[in-house]
Amino acid sequence: MIEQRLPLHETMELHEVLNFKTICLVKSKLMEGLVFNQDLKALLEKDVKQSIAAVSELQNLYVAKIQIQ
Repeated sequence: MIEQRLPLHETMELHEVLNFKTICLVKSKLMEGLVFNQDLKALLEKDVKQSIAAVSELQNLYVAKIQIQ
């Protein structure tokens, strides 16, 4: 079985996307405590749940496809 690995530039781009999504997750989580509007709070909660799933998926992809040199 041939193991596919990402080229170095794509690994770095994946790392940047993972960092960006993590920052977005943290920002949404922090904003939840500052928001009093229930509709906005529900939207932020939904974003946090989706972001957690996305970060987890990106982490799994990153670990599985990193290029070890």
